[in-house]
Amino acid sequence: MRSVNSQGGIKILSDNRKARFDYELLERFEAGIALTGTEVKAARNGQLQLRDGYAEIAGNEAWLVNVHIGHYSHGNIANHEVERRRKLLMHRGEIDKLAGKTVEKGLALIPTKVYLKNGRIKCEIALGRGRKRHDKREAIRTREREAEARAAMSRRNAPRS
Repeated sequence: MRSVNSQGGIKILSDNRKARFDYELLERFEAGIALTGTEVKAARNGQLQLRDGYAEIAGNEAWLVNVHIGHYSHGNIANHEVERRRKLLMHRGEIDKLAGKTVEKGLALIPTKVYLKNGRIKCEIALGRGRKRHDKREAIRTREREAEARAAMSRRNAPRS
């Protein structure tokens, strides 16, 4: 299991690190997720994968699509469907804002994190613009340059004996 973060009892259940590489993330929103009992138990056990997931606005509601929550090991015949559409719980104003931005600018809604906050499972979704292959290469170069600069500064500031 992952450790509890010091910020108000937040425990990260799943993190979509690939999203930061594939998309330029512009704005982030927090949403609750409508889950069944066995989905909550499986998510708490870490059987949650966001890699191919996305969010969509349909019929004035926000939905989490293609997110994999594995079967709960002690679930019976009432166990949940693994990749069903799950409703995101957000305020009407936020949903309208996201709907306008995704239609207008061609942005995507990507789930970046699922975490426990005060005993409730929350999902962080981000507005993202897809990166091209050359953008990804530039991001890698920039990250490597920054790492080299940090290493040089730490060597320079290291105490000499």
